[in-house]
Amino acid sequence: MNALCAVEKPFLKGDMPKFRAGDTVRVHVRIREGEKTRIQAFEGVCLRRHNATLRSTFTVRKISYGIGVERIFPLYSPTIEKIEVVREGRVRQGRIYFLRARAGKAARIRDRGQRR
Repeated sequence: MNALCAVEKPFLKGDMPKFRAGDTVRVHVRIREGEKTRIQAFEGVCLRRHNATLRSTFTVRKISYGIGVERIFPLYSPTIEKIEVVREGRVRQGRIYFLRARAGKAARIRDRGQRR
C-alpha cells in the first residue's frame, strides 16, 4: 500500500452502494441556505464513475424542464447524505456520454436483468 492510500483509508465510508454507468441513482445532498440545512434529492442516470479511493467521483444526468442537467459528485463528500440505486441499467460502455445527444425514447436504457 502506498502512502496516499494509507492516509485516505480512515476517511472512506463503508456504506456506499454498488452502482455503475447506466444505473439510475437518487443522490440525497445536504444543502445549506443561510443558517438552515435541508436535504435535496437529485435523481438521474449515472454517466460515468471515476474510482480513485477518496478522490472518486460520479456524474449524474437528468432532464429538468426539458433541459439536460449534469452534476459531478465526489463519492465520499460529507454533503452527500445517501445514495440510492433506483434502477440498474444495462450498457456496454463505461462512460455513456452518447446520451447527451439523444432525447426521448432514444435515450432509454435497458434493465440489467432484461434480455435483448
